[in-house]
Amino acid sequence: MKPKILTVDDSKTIRLIVTKALKPFDVDVLEASNGVEGVAVAMREKPDLILLDLTMPIMDGSECLAKLKSHADLKNIPVIMLTAESGRDNVTKIAKMGVRDYLVKPFKEDMLVERAGRIIELKAKGGGVKKVKRYDDPLNILVVDDKPAIIDQIKAAVSDTPWQVHGRTQTGEALDYCSQNVPDAILVSLSLPDGAGFTLFQMFRASTRTKSAPIFGLSVKTATEDQARATQVGFMGVITKPLDPDDLKTKVCRSLSLDTSYKYFQQRDGVLAVILPPNLTPNIANEISGQMRNKVSEAVDSGLGKMIIDMSQVRTPDINLVKLGITTIQMCNDLSLQQRLVGSSTVQAECRNYEETKDWVFVTSYEDAIRDLSRK
Repeated sequence: MKPKILTVDDSKTIRLIVTKALKPFDVDVLEASNGVEGVAVAMREKPDLILLDLTMPIMDGSECLAKLKSHADLKNIPVIMLTAESGRDNVTKIAKMGVRDYLVKPFKEDMLVERAGRIIELKAKGGGVKKVKRYDDPLNILVVDDKPAIIDQIKAAVSDTPWQVHGRTQTGEALDYCSQNVPDAILVSLSLPDGAGFTLFQMFRASTRTKSAPIFGLSVKTATEDQARATQVGFMGVITKPLDPDDLKTKVCRSLSLDTSYKYFQQRDGVLAVILPPNLTPNIANEISGQMRNKVSEAVDSGLGKMIIDMSQVRTPDINLVKLGITTIQMCNDLSLQQRLVGSSTVQAECRNYEETKDWVFVTSYEDAIRDLSRK
């Protein structure tokens, strides 16, 4: 079973840092925001290690530790105490509590990992930390479709990426290609004659070279029976015709867990800048929202306490923009991050249509945002 590590801290920032630091390792991270919650979670989960903040509301670290030590099932769980004070008297006090180790805030992720690794074995996920592929890394995509026009359309759809599309019109040609190459992703037409697309799927899954590659079906929107069958037999998903380039690229990115965050998040000028693209589709808005927690955690860990949400490039502001803005500003408020929004008059006018945006502070340029935040 995976080791369980419980972090008990009223600071969301510290809990974010702990979660991010332990993400590369095969452990379950549990959270509690005060000592009362911490004891309850420890009783239920029996963690292998507890990271316990000394100063918390409701029940502080000292009281929580006393509760843990008084319970027969919990008293032997090792505890690392987290404290904001590094003075000798405080350290002596902590040592007398019977904890295994302590960390002084703020601390770096590698220090947390090193201290936790002294007490429990931290195994990297998958036996090692793999290099994360990015959206702009070269990919080989095999497309099997008996209509050359479709292959050409897919090449055009990804022409703004370094991805290489290798088109084959016959199943035999596709198998020959895979005998010499290992595609990163495969797109197979569901309308190949005599159900050849489904037969080819089974052959790909039986081959050691392609059994792990994500395979998508290509189908016209109205061929619902083929799409349902593809889902049933195990295709990763279906890409419908006529092709939507954004949908195609989004599905390939998700299937391969490609990192796209560099397109939207930048640490510069002493702030975390979130740069929203001109075409903010629902897929892209969800993509940015899903990356927000980790990127904010990285920024906080590196010492940044300010954020700029740059909406100035968005061509058509709509509810997608507003929802993303609400999520982002709520996270900033939770973590006490100062923030400014950059937006055109059109963007600002659209946002003002919603009650939730009444307290948003807009400026008209990135430079104005930097100057404004520097006065804080």
